Amino acid sequence: MPSPGDRAYRAAQRADLLRFAQGARHELGFGWLDEAGQLVTERPVELWITCRMTHVMSLGVLADEPPAPGGPDQAALTDLAAHGVRALTTAFADEEHGGWFAAVGPHGPVEEAKQAYAHAFVCLAASSAAAAGISGAEALLREAVDVHERHFWDDEVGLAVEEWDRAWTVLGDYRGINANMHTVEAYLAVGDVLGDAVWHHRAGRIAAAVVGWARANDWRIPEHFDSTWTPMLEHNRDQPADPFRPFGATVGHGLEWARLLVAVDASLGQAAPDGLLEAAVALTDRAVADGWAADGVDGFVYTTDWQGRPVVRTRMHWVLAEAVNTAETLRRVTGDSTYADHADRWWTYVDRYLVDREHGSWRHELGPDNLPSAEVWTGKPDVYHAYQAALLPELPIVPSFAAALAGGSRPAQTTTAAPGTQYRTEKGFPA
Repeated sequence: MPSPGDRAYRAAQRADLLRFAQGARHELGFGWLDEAGQLVTERPVELWITCRMTHVMSLGVLADEPPAPGGPDQAALTDLAAHGVRALTTAFADEEHGGWFAAVGPHGPVEEAKQAYAHAFVCLAASSAAAAGISGAEALLREAVDVHERHFWDDEVGLAVEEWDRAWTVLGDYRGINANMHTVEAYLAVGDVLGDAVWHHRAGRIAAAVVGWARANDWRIPEHFDSTWTPMLEHNRDQPADPFRPFGATVGHGLEWARLLVAVDASLGQAAPDGLLEAAVALTDRAVADGWAADGVDGFVYTTDWQGRPVVRTRMHWVLAEAVNTAETLRRVTGDSTYADHADRWWTYVDRYLVDREHGSWRHELGPDNLPSAEVWTGKPDVYHAYQAALLPELPIVPSFAAALAGGSRPAQTTTAAPGTQYRTEKGFPA
């Protein structure tokens, strides 16, 4: 029997996650899945989900692994990825004004806003599909980076703005760190696939700003800002469980940013902003201290206040996925065995509480008692976090997932110990 988190276990997870995810195929893209993996047809089809699924299917094509029973083989994965690309070039595409609708239904767009968060995922999906050789993906990628550069990237401040109206005439006042976090992820991937370091440098500018805000706030990242980039620490205090803009510090984002900071640092090398690795360690230490078993029960709480006290005690699957990713990343770059212990503990938690052996995928939300909950999320619409958690230990720290796979790294061929050794030495850590 494979142990939670070991190579055989992760391979089985990847295969089953792809098996589960294929059920999200919808004529307009990829739709919302319920707990059992059935398509929730009454919900609109959302851009961010279609992009994430296209990204994951493209990674599946590149990884080229044996399917789970009933899971998609290589041809089926290629078809699913191509389906996602087609959806992004047809149903979601705004042919009049450019960009992509946030959500669509059978009669057209149902949410016309142009969101930085979702457009970052268009860039990610297109770059992964292009790396996988999916028809139409290269043209989609060129369009995606053009739209992001023209409308979302603010070169004066070195950050991404948040949301426009359909015609790109009215820019909302809100600015958000969540959208910028996924912009960093997308820019790293785009830079890797296109071979254009300008995207890495832009990711570095965002990272430097976030590190500054986090350092000044005891390593709890301010998430919400006004149009002048002034933190709004009380934002959504009356809606603390908001799935995208919750009040307070989001524990999982501290972990996710930590991993991304290491990737930015490794991508830019000598050109990286100072202190990214040290910030990654500090963010992780803060997230673990504030979030893990903060109420006396295993699991990461969703949010805390600015003193580190739990606010929303719900446990989210994506936080555990990012936790194991960050633990593995910091294990490699620091050589500190504490992170290996963290990874073992958190994979054991994933296996015990999150993996759904009856229906597949990971339970997306648990209550403070670690029983299934739906306070913030219903169903299982997303395999992106879980699939990446099961894949990351098989790949080098950089380049990003699709570029690493396209460059020849394969889960069955890559060791988990070697990647990162040279990077550790360059940064002054023991090899």
